[in-house]
Amino acid sequence: MLTDTLTPRTAPTRTTTIIPASEGIEIGPRRRVRAVRLDDRFDLIGAAVAGIAVGTLLFGWFTPLSGGVGWTIVSFILFITFYAVLVGMKADREEIKDRVVSVLLASAGVVLFGALIFVVAYTLVRGQNALPHLNFFIENMELAGPLDPLSVGGILHAVLGTLIQISIALTITIPLGILTALFLNEIGGRFAKFVRTVADAMTALPSIVAGLFVYSAIIVLITHQRSGFAAAMAITVMMLPIVIRASDIVLRLVAGNLREAAYALGATRWRTVWHIVLPTARPGLATAVILGTARGIGETSPVLLTSGVTAMTNLNPFSGPMISLPLQVFDFVKSPEPNMIARGFGTAAVLILLVLALFAAARLIGGRGPGELSHGQQRRMLAASARDEQRITIAADRRLLLTSAPASDADPVSDLPAAPDRPALPKEESSS
Repeated sequence: MLTDTLTPRTAPTRTTTIIPASEGIEIGPRRRVRAVRLDDRFDLIGAAVAGIAVGTLLFGWFTPLSGGVGWTIVSFILFITFYAVLVGMKADREEIKDRVVSVLLASAGVVLFGALIFVVAYTLVRGQNALPHLNFFIENMELAGPLDPLSVGGILHAVLGTLIQISIALTITIPLGILTALFLNEIGGRFAKFVRTVADAMTALPSIVAGLFVYSAIIVLITHQRSGFAAAMAITVMMLPIVIRASDIVLRLVAGNLREAAYALGATRWRTVWHIVLPTARPGLATAVILGTARGIGETSPVLLTSGVTAMTNLNPFSGPMISLPLQVFDFVKSPEPNMIARGFGTAAVLILLVLALFAAARLIGGRGPGELSHGQQRRMLAASARDEQRITIAADRRLLLTSAPASDADPVSDLPAAPDRPALPKEESSS
């Protein structure tokens, strides 16, 4: 096998592999795996244009079909058909399957992303009448009624209630969920199988059942009143199985060789988990917390039974009702007044923005990979390295002077500056 590398001055390096013809292998330049050829683009664009054109003819000329949804479905099916035909003109069956499946997966991603954009945009457009008012963010609904204009009243009490409830729920869910996942992976045993089965079953628990459980166990038996703490407990019941299962899957992906290497170096199980397993799985654990937060922060049914509805700001989660954003949306949109409906969509928009902010914060905190340091940690490490370098240099100079200087009454070592964080050596100790 002979390799000829051409490196022109004005073009990137291209490597051509020349193979004897007797081996029956195609000869040509190397192709990048993710590169898209011109004929591939032509097949994709041509099939899309043909599918749209034929779908339009079927719905507008040849058949009595009508409707935007039907036209979209028929045009997409025709697009896939034409694309398979165009690819099949110069490829085998396996490549046709690969191209068609790739297009289907990419189309599914586009549809899901488009649905997300549509929901966010629709919510923002419907709530645009309430969002520009500053009072919407700094006032509560204590002095506002259904017939009052949008310049009166706000959702500050609901925002604070949501933050307090989700903070209490996260305080309980994160350590309990991650510790349970660590028990399932690091300890194991028969009881671990039972815990995993219970966690799997709780992921399908209806939210209204969680609300009824907290209502019966906390409100009826202990507090005898709806409160923000009871709502946080109901949210915790919904979040905990999500965090456990997601963390369990993430911890399973940590390579066993890392644990074995740590044990071989003499590390205990606790130090292995703290210094190896958790840092390696940190991005995945952050994703698990994000999934649990997304499940809990948007719950309405358990909060409706446990927190109560109020128009006043309540910062004490253990006394009195404390409304949250999802429950406030439900309370607003059930009113027939247009201003109340506009407040409801504005509240939903604020809830979406709050969830995005929490997701961004979780990514900043736990999104770094294992061994990746933050900017502050990098500065501290560089400062520590500089101090170590200075200390080592001074120590080396002292050893050099001690070995090369002639013995005399005046000790030159004592005239050197002291090492950082260390006092200067006395003349008696240095001469001895």
